[in-house]
Amino acid sequence: MNSESKKCCSKDQVETGKEQTNDEQNTIESVKDYYSNVLKTNKDLKTSACCAKDTIPENVKAIMKDIHPEVLSKFYGCGSPVPPVLKGKVVLDLGSGSGRDCFILSKLVGPEGKVIGVDMTDEQLEVANSHITYHMERFGYDKPNVIFKKGYIEELQAAGIEDESVDVVISNCVLNLSANKRKAFSEIFRVLKPGGELYFSDVFSDRRIPETLIKDPVLFGECLSGALYIEDFRRLLTSLGYPDYRILSKQKIELRNSEIKQKVGMIDFYSITLRTFKLPFEDRCENYGQLAIYKGTIEEAPDSFVLDDHHEFKVNESIPVCSNTAAMLQKTRYAEHFNIIGDTTLHYGIFSCSPKSDKLDSNCC
Repeated sequence: MNSESKKCCSKDQVETGKEQTNDEQNTIESVKDYYSNVLKTNKDLKTSACCAKDTIPENVKAIMKDIHPEVLSKFYGCGSPVPPVLKGKVVLDLGSGSGRDCFILSKLVGPEGKVIGVDMTDEQLEVANSHITYHMERFGYDKPNVIFKKGYIEELQAAGIEDESVDVVISNCVLNLSANKRKAFSEIFRVLKPGGELYFSDVFSDRRIPETLIKDPVLFGECLSGALYIEDFRRLLTSLGYPDYRILSKQKIELRNSEIKQKVGMIDFYSITLRTFKLPFEDRCENYGQLAIYKGTIEEAPDSFVLDDHHEFKVNESIPVCSNTAAMLQKTRYAEHFNIIGDTTLHYGIFSCSPKSDKLDSNCC
C-alpha cells in the first residue's frame, strides 16, 4: 500500500541499526493496520484525500488499460506522479502498494530500464508480486524489469537501495504517512544520482496539524493529519540543501465525511504534485540573463514542455529563466532536449517571476 514503516520489534531495530521512538512505532503500527485490515479496496476510504485527482496524461491512460483490475482496486493515491523521459532509467516508487504506478513505470522505462517498488505492507506486496508476470506478458517483456521490496522509506539502505543509484524517485500519497519525514527525505536525496529528480504527489496543509489530531488513526490513515504544512516542507527541503521545488498541480481536498469534517474542517488540505532535483540550488531565483529553448524532442511533449505551473516551454521559443530553472533543464536528464543560452558569469539581481499558485506556492520561481 501507499505507506512505509517498520515493525515495532527489536529484530527490525537490530537489522536496521536504528531505533525508533515510541511515537514513531505507534504511528507505523497504526498506518500498517489501517492499510492492511481496515481498507480492503479504495472504496473503503472515508475521504477523497487518497484518491487520484490529477489529470492523467494520455500516455499513462493508455497504459492503465493494461493494468490488472485487482491492482487498480487496491490503489490509494492522490495524484499522477509520472514524469516524462524515463526510457532506460532506474525509477524508485516509495510506498508502491499494489504496484499500479510501478507497472505504469515498467512500461515507460522499457525493457532496458528498471523499476523498484518499496512498501512495508505484506498484503499489498503480495498483490503486486502476484501480478508481475501478468504485466510483463502484457508489455511483451522477456524478463521482469520491476521488483518489489519490503522496506521503509525512512531506511532505504536497509532495503538495499545504494547511494546515488536512482534516476527518479516518485511517490503517491505516501510521504504524509511517514513517521519521520526528515529521515524519509534525507534518504531520497541519498539514493538519487546527481541531477536526479524527485517527482511526487501528496497531501499538504495550510497550517500545522495539532498533535491530538495527528494521533487520530483514522485521520492519519486517510492521509490528512500526517500532511505537512507547506512552509515546514519548504524549510525541511532547505535544511537538506535543496531550497527550490516546483508545483505542477494543486487541488483543494473536499471533506465530505461529516465526522471527519467536524474534526479537521478548520484546516485546508491540498493534493499537490511537485518536483525538485538533486542540484545545488540558490535559495532565491537569481537572474544571470539566461534563456531556455525547448527543442520539441520529448516524445510525450512534442509541442511544449511543462516544468511547473508557470513554466511552459513551447518549441523553439526563447524563454528567460533564472539560474535554478536553467539548472533543472541543463543538468538533468532533460538536458538533451533544451538549448540554454548564457551562463552564470554576470549577475543581474533577483529574477522576477510569479507562480500561478496563489497559495502554497513554491519558494522560488
